[in-house]
Formats: sequence, structure tokens, C-alpha cells
Amino acid sequence: MANLLRKRESPQRPTFLELFFDLVYVFALTRIVHELVLDYTRGHVAETLSTSLSENGETLLLLLALWSIWKQTAWTTSRFDPFQPAIQVVVVATMLGSLFLAVAISGALAETGVLFAGTYVAIQVGRTLFFALTLRGHELRRANMLALVWFGASAVPWLVGAFAAPELARNLLWALALAIDYLGARLGWPVPRLGRSRVSPWAVAGEHLAERYWQLVIVALGETILTSGSSLLRGPIVAERTLALTLSFLTTVLLWRIYFYRAGQILGEAIAASANPGRLGRLADFSHLLMVTGIVATSAGSELLLMDPSGHAKPAWVTAILGGPALYLAGRSVFEYVAFARVSRPRPIGIVVLLALAPLMSGHPPLGAAAAAAVVLLGVAVSDAIRAHGRPLEQASPPR
Repeated sequence: MANLLRKRESPQRPTFLELFFDLVYVFALTRIVHELVLDYTRGHVAETLSTSLSENGETLLLLLALWSIWKQTAWTTSRFDPFQPAIQVVVVATMLGSLFLAVAISGALAETGVLFAGTYVAIQVGRTLFFALTLRGHELRRANMLALVWFGASAVPWLVGAFAAPELARNLLWALALAIDYLGARLGWPVPRLGRSRVSPWAVAGEHLAERYWQLVIVALGETILTSGSSLLRGPIVAERTLALTLSFLTTVLLWRIYFYRAGQILGEAIAASANPGRLGRLADFSHLLMVTGIVATSAGSELLLMDPSGHAKPAWVTAILGGPALYLAGRSVFEYVAFARVSRPRPIGIVVLLALAPLMSGHPPLGAAAAAAVVLLGVAVSDAIRAHGRPLEQASPPR
């Protein structure tokens, strides 16, 4: 069914269906942030950084699973024609599955683990099987058949882990399952005697895929506004909490500004101009995973800030408030390297300053940590604006 493939002359802009699909991820990211906040506030977890990192690792597993589903859906609509009814059915079915995943997040490591793992496996196996059956005579059919073997292999630890009683066993099994899924995509789904896929997942419509990543960043930033606004309503609207909301909003605006400065405008061009689009695409994917994770952590920090803006910030809280923006800047640095084969100094300097401030802010009011994060991000944004003032938009110069 070659008519399912995207035509070269097809519009590059994402469709309304894809924007509709992203709405589920507003809800999903909200649930992830909620889990992070619980990690930071659950008894002794809020007191020790090491325990907090362990709890956060569990939530990270869930985020990586969601990321895998979203990313492969973006690849699907970049490679196949999203106006074809069959592709629309695939997207809507994936959207429904993603909604079940989001619902199951709150108890995925407990009572809803079977729902989470079962839905994830159903999406990956079902979607891949559909393309393996319909793309007769096309190289993409072979690629999906190879991928089906890997998804079948990862389904075992996913489902066994869902029934595992000790939480540690479940975490290890699900980490193994995710490693299989991510490694399979990275290696081209190699299968003994059958070889590997010769079709790069990045042999897609570059401009379209770039806009899909832009939209996901906007979704993640929108979630921070939703979370911080809702948090304010859960308590008295007093001066300190109003200031906390203002700082949260300013931080969100600065994250948006830093993302779209220069490199954020030419990702599609950079992928198209690269001599090795596969490698460049993987770097772009990794950079956006870091940035979205940083935004999610920042959103959790905003909710913690609004809980007790003038109290004593525990180390784990400071990790979210300052570590989230630091992780975001790390991802943005990789993103800049994708577009220009270099990294401007303000970004790594901002990371170092944020990490250096973290131990100093522990025990002090969270408002101070939030203000420090906003000042550092403002410095990066102002530096970008100064550098942009005297020169035109740079052309993409992706790494070879």
C-alpha cells in the first residue's frame, strides 16, 4: 500500500489530528509531574537527595515509555500520509492508548502496573504489526517485521514486570524492556540471519518532524502553566504565593525564549542539510528528551515552590527548582550543536552556576532558589538577544 507513504509534494506542516494527539500528552505530563511532586514530598524522600533520585528514577521509566510512544508516532506521521484514513486510525488508536497510559501513571508501579505495561505493549506491537501486514513489497515492511521481533522480546519483561511483587524487581524488568526498545531503534532492529533495517527512522520529512518537536516543547511548557496555576488555587492567594506564581511564569517564558532562539527555528533545515541525517536526528531526539525532562522537573519545582514559598527548602526540592533548568540548558546545548556544530558559552556557564547554587540554597526559602533560577535563565536569554542584535540568523551548519 504505497499510497500510505507521504508524498514529496505533501504539506510539511503538522495536521490538526497531530495537534489533537498532543493534547493527551498535556494530561500525561501533568500526571508525570504529579508523581515527581509525590516523590519529593513523600515522608523521608523529601529529606534525602539519594532517596529522591531513586524515586525519580522510577518516574523517569514512565516518562521514557511515554517518550517512546510519542516519538514513534511523530516518525509515523512524518513518513506516512496523515491524511490517509488508515494512518488516521493508527494515530487515533495510539492516542487512546496514550490516554490509558496517562491514567495508569499514578499507580503504574503498584496497582495499575498491568494496565500500563499491557497498554504500552499493545501500542508498540499493534502499530508495528499493522505496518508489517500492509506495506507489502516495500522496504519499510521488512523494517517493521524486524521491529516486531524486538517489541515481542521487550513485551516479556514489560508484562512479567507488571506482575512482579517486589518494586525493585518491577523497576529492573521495566528498565530492561525500555533498554531493548531504545537499543533496537538505535541499531536498526537487527535479527540473527535476517540482518537489520536499512531504512533510517530519520529518513523522513525533516521540516515536519522539526515542527512536531517544537509542538511537544510548547505542550510541555503549557503543562507548567497549568500546574502552577492549579497549585495557586489549592491554597490561600497571598503575596508570597502570588510572587511564586510570577517567578514560575517568568521561568516558563524564559525557557520558551531560549528554545526558539536561532537553532529552534532551523532544525528541519539542519537535518535536511546534514551528510548524516540519521546521526543528526538521533542527537535532535536526545536533546529534546533532555529538554522535556528538564521542563517536567521545573514544573515539579514550581508546584513545590507554591506549596511553601517561604519555608526551608529541602535538598530534593532544590534539585527540582535548580536542576530542572540546568537539565533543560544541557539539552538546549546539544540542540545548538545539532544546528551549528558548536555550543555558545552562556549555556554551559548557566549550567555550572545553577549546579553551584544548589548546595547553597538548601535550607533557605524556595523563593530564593526560584529567583536564582530565573536570574540565570534571564542571563542566558539576554546574552542570546545581545548576540542576535548585530547579526542575521545563522545558517544551519550541522556536525558531520
